[in-house]
Amino acid sequence: MERSPAQMYALVIGAVLVAAGILGFFYNASFGIDPVERDAVLGILDVNAWHNLVHLSTGALGLAVASSYAGSRVYAYGLGFVYLLVTIIGFVYGDGEAIFGLIPINTEDNAFHLLLGVAGLAAGAASPEAPAPTTTRPDIAQAR
Repeated sequence: MERSPAQMYALVIGAVLVAAGILGFFYNASFGIDPVERDAVLGILDVNAWHNLVHLSTGALGLAVASSYAGSRVYAYGLGFVYLLVTIIGFVYGDGEAIFGLIPINTEDNAFHLLLGVAGLAAGAASPEAPAPTTTRPDIAQAR
C-alpha cells in the first residue's frame, strides 16, 4: 500500500526530530539556561536538555504513528499547528531568548519550526480523510 503524504511526513520528520534530539545531547545535556554559554547543534540550533526532549518525544510520536493512516494525519495537523504556534512564540520572545525560561531559541530554530509547521499542515491537507479503497482483480476474486 502506498503511503499518504501525512504518513511520509510522520516517518521522515519523526526520524529527523529523533536524530536532532539525540544529537542535541552531545552538544548540551544540561537543563539550565546560560545566556553566556549557549550550545548549538552544528553551530546552528540552540539546544538544552528540555529542547532535546521535546524533539525526541515529538519525533518518537511521529515514528509511532507513521504506519497508521488516521494517526499520521492527526500527527501532521497537530504537529503543524503546534510548531507554527512555537514559531510565533519564538519570534515574540526574540533571538537568543528562552521560551518560558526553559527552552533556548534562536532565529534558525524559528525557521526550522516554521518549516515543520507548514510542511505538517500541507501533508495533513494533502491526505484525504480515508485511504483509497484497495481493489482486487476480478479474475482472482471469482476463483475463490
